[in-house]
This record gives sequence, C-alpha cells and structure tokens, in this order.
Amino acid sequence: MARKNIVAETSNKQDVADFLNKARDLSVQAPASGPAQGRLIFAMDATASRQPSWDSATMLQAEMFDAVSGLGALDIQLVFFRGLSECKASGWCRDAAVFGNYMTKVSCRAGHTQIERVLAHVEREAANKKIDALIYVGDCIEENPDDLAPIAGKLALKGVKAFMFQEGFDRKAQFAFGEIARITDGAFMQFDASAVQKLRDLLGAVASYAVGGQDGLAVYQEKTGSNDVLLLGNQLRKKP
Repeated sequence: MARKNIVAETSNKQDVADFLNKARDLSVQAPASGPAQGRLIFAMDATASRQPSWDSATMLQAEMFDAVSGLGALDIQLVFFRGLSECKASGWCRDAAVFGNYMTKVSCRAGHTQIERVLAHVEREAANKKIDALIYVGDCIEENPDDLAPIAGKLALKGVKAFMFQEGFDRKAQFAFGEIARITDGAFMQFDASAVQKLRDLLGAVASYAVGGQDGLAVYQEKTGSNDVLLLGNQLRKKP
C-alpha cells in the first residue's frame, strides 16, 4: 500500500524535524503480527532436582519479552529434557503469558542430562531460519564434553551464540558450559539458586542482544544498571 506524503513541500524545518523523530520512533517498534527481529531458544534442564529452578524460571521468563519492548519483536522457543529420554520443544512464541503457561505445565522428572540433544535440535532449527541466541540453564552435565564440542562448532558456523548459565559451581559443568560458550562466541555465567535478580537480568540481556545486538544490550544495561549484564557484554566484546 502506497504511503501518503506526510511532509508537504511548504513544511517548515520544525515540521520536518518532528516527522523524522516520529519515523525513528516507529522504526524500532515491530508490529505484533510482523516478522521477528530476533529468535531465541530458551533451553533448561528439567531433571528431578531442577523443580525449584524451573519454578523460578517460569516466573522470570517474562523479562525476556519485557526487555525488548520498544526494540523489536522476539520469538522464543522452549526446549527441555527430563526422564530417561524425553527431550521436547515448544512452538515459537511471542507472548509472555502464553510462554509462561506452557512452562507451568511441565514438571521435572528424574533422568540424565541431554545437552547433546538440545544442541542438535538448535542446529536443526538454525538450518531453517536464523537463530540469534541459545540460552541454556542447568547445573551439571553427565555427558562427555568432547562429544558436545563438534555440535557447538556447527552452531558457530550458523551464527548461533550460546549463553550458558550454570546454577551452582560443579567443576565439570563449568568446563563444559564454558567451552560451548567459547566455541560459539557466546558467554558463560554462573549464579546460585538465591540469585533470582541475577538470572532475571541475564535473561533480559540475552533477549535484548538477540533483537538489537550490542546496541540493544547496551540499552538494557543502562536501564538496569546491572553489573552482571556489563560482565556478559564484556565477554561478547572480547570476541573478534
């Protein structure tokens, strides 16, 4: 549909300035029905011991959507594993209430980690459409880190940055998560179960980065004043 000529030839300098300011405002707000400007996969360990963390993440997930308000549209997909061999992915979502409702229906079950399957799923998704970021939240790993490195390399080739957030300080997980982040040019951060605000800020930071890149991340850091967001940004800036 052709656009109307809003600025007439007789417009004065102030009219033109006002129009340009309005155009800039519109340019950073994507319509709800328009294409996503960022695509993010949010993956979590949903094995038995993770129920308290899952419940916290369910409450915090809205920050990813709130963080990009005014920046652009963000589509998020939930991926989780639990039990002996269950690894599932939701549809893509752009609404915090819908996404939160999906998470509340998931209960954690005893089982082993399936991080390899998570990475393989992300790689398949990235073959179809660009994935700007992967957030993974977990506390341990029961797989061989050497088996994960090749898949992380495939993610790097597709431009997917992995943001690996470790709850607690398990040394094996620290090494494996750090390597996945390094290979994909992402970032690795640790937090403890009581650091709810830290996880909230980290989720919002990655969402802002997925939509607006370094500029989006800088806007979020300025808004929150979070030192954790600053540290995450510093990891990204160190990448070539």
